[in-house]
Amino acid sequence: MELSDYPTIRVAACDLNGQMRGKRVPGDYAAKLDSGAVRMPLSVLNVDIFGADIENSPLVFETGDADGVLRPTGRGPVPLPWLNAPQPLIPMTMYHEDGTPFDGDPRHALEAVLERYAARGWQVVAATELEFTLVDDSGDALKHVRSPRSGRRLDAPGILSMSQMDSFDDFLTALYEGCAAMGIPAQTATIEAGIGQFEVTLDHQDALRAADDTWLFKALIKGLARRHGFAATFMAKPFDEDAGNGMHMHFSVLDGDGRNVFDNGGAAGTDTLRAAVAGCLAGMPPATLLFAPHANSYDRLVPGAHAPTGAAWAYENRTAAIRIPGGPPAARRIEHRVAGGDINPYLSFAAILGAAMAGIEDAMTPPAPITGNAYDLNLPGLAADWQTAIDRFEASELIARILPSGLIRNLVMTKRQELSAMSAIPHEAWWKTYLETV
Repeated sequence: MELSDYPTIRVAACDLNGQMRGKRVPGDYAAKLDSGAVRMPLSVLNVDIFGADIENSPLVFETGDADGVLRPTGRGPVPLPWLNAPQPLIPMTMYHEDGTPFDGDPRHALEAVLERYAARGWQVVAATELEFTLVDDSGDALKHVRSPRSGRRLDAPGILSMSQMDSFDDFLTALYEGCAAMGIPAQTATIEAGIGQFEVTLDHQDALRAADDTWLFKALIKGLARRHGFAATFMAKPFDEDAGNGMHMHFSVLDGDGRNVFDNGGAAGTDTLRAAVAGCLAGMPPATLLFAPHANSYDRLVPGAHAPTGAAWAYENRTAAIRIPGGPPAARRIEHRVAGGDINPYLSFAAILGAAMAGIEDAMTPPAPITGNAYDLNLPGLAADWQTAIDRFEASELIARILPSGLIRNLVMTKRQELSAMSAIPHEAWWKTYLETV
């Protein structure tokens, strides 16, 4: 079926919070998308978590809220299996009228980082592990999900439980079918430490495609959950007393001959790997805002909550923020374990890979890898709260090497507006803002 045969299709780009912003348009628009037939105000990618314009934004007051031009990323069309009527999505990115990329578009920010690798003849290969929690949001308070098999509310974690997996088999089967239809390479699915919490691993592939898939996967999970009678959330901490949701990113770098530049034939890896690790460690405190972008994010970044709170690295140690997994040397890679599930994938990828490249460019040397439990060590800390994270991000010279100035300015204004708004909302009601927006 040709796109033009559909009554309507969807076009959407990613805003700074990772939400889809776009339009539903007639199917016959498909032939005109490459020529810039779809336009939206540039400021649309810079609205806050509530969908409101940013007060005093220069995108509005200095440019008269000028339009940008949306063009396809080259990924679409993508089916949306959770909808009743077929409406393929064409993922888009934002450009200025003259054809230059809009620097407030997070996907362009990641593309710019990856171009620095490409200039060396390198390709970044990446994968993500995403945790999400199934919940019941039908009342005034967020509750644990009910088992579709028994109808009883879950009241305990079921780590790696196959019986609990069976209870949600219809949902998980639809998830794998949806991933296949959307071209998302889903691998393993497991029951995690939180009540109603799952983790799905996406396969290694080109880093830009991996970020695209992570963005689409989050939409798929939320949509399918609703079709099955519950809600799914990537909130960093859905329940105060329970495990939080994280996103682990794995990456390696291939040279022009397809060789892994982190591989020295042994377990230690190359000097290039260690320089990339050093860059990631240096970038971790100022980039906390990208790994923990919301008020609820900081409920997860506390000692004992199974989330790294200090900048350290190690070999085969899951308490460290940066882990070098074992396995065959040819697959040597870096696992970055800091981000919450509530991140914007493009910005998180850009921060990690940009910091790694800075480490390589500057030939940084990391401290010695830690041994033992990272939570027992006195380590350089991530930003402890949202306000500090915003301030560090804005002032960081390293962040300014990674992201365009316009995006930094827009994101800081967005987060300061959100900080003010969320401070007026009781903590126990935060979930109503974040349940489906992150």
